[in-house]
Amino acid sequence: MSKPLFIFAEIKPKAEHFDEAKKAIVGILAETRAEKGCRSFDLFNSPDQTTLYLFEEWDDQNALDEHYEKPYIAEVFKAYENWLAEPPSILPLDSVR
Repeated sequence: MSKPLFIFAEIKPKAEHFDEAKKAIVGILAETRAEKGCRSFDLFNSPDQTTLYLFEEWDDQNALDEHYEKPYIAEVFKAYENWLAEPPSILPLDSVR
């Protein structure tokens, strides 16, 4: 059995696109959580409403790769080309269970 994959992503939209960027992720939460291989997909924002954080848990790398191939993910990534102040910071994590 493969080891679960944990991802912590920090997303910094431009101030004028914060609400749109947040809404885009909120719009894919249910679909993503229903994907085979998705164990959790949770969105948080900073108290000052400048940064979004995603915490994801996947069965394995294959499940995450399949997630990235979904058309609704491509739409968000395309919009983020103009909405983000900087590229997202993606941090893969290992569990210490």
